[in-house]
Amino acid sequence: MVDTDRIVGGAKEAAGKVQGAAGDFVGSNRDSVEGRFREAQGQAQNVYGQVKDKARDVADRAGDVAGDVYDRAGDYASDAYERGGSYLRDGSAAVGARVEENPLVALLIAGAVGYGLALLIHGRR
Repeated sequence: MVDTDRIVGGAKEAAGKVQGAAGDFVGSNRDSVEGRFREAQGQAQNVYGQVKDKARDVADRAGDVAGDVYDRAGDYASDAYERGGSYLRDGSAAVGARVEENPLVALLIAGAVGYGLALLIHGRR
């Protein structure tokens, strides 16, 4: 998208050239100088519009890059979440199989863990 300052600057520049040339042709020093001044104003405004266009392009590209990084991070987090869920399911199945094989050992381990937690929570009095 072209900035309006570029369009207006180009128009001022062209009008200044015409006014300067007309002043030179007629011999009017005032019109010639005023035309050159208007031409310089137009050039400055045109350059200002070009700078604004470049800044807008850079900002758009930076936004695109940030969006890509955000998408990749989301994909990575989603993959990590899915892997974590599969590890949890696999671990739960393995523990379940061990408990089915040796229920008495599992009961003793659970009791020891419970007793240890009770000591940590309530402490020795």
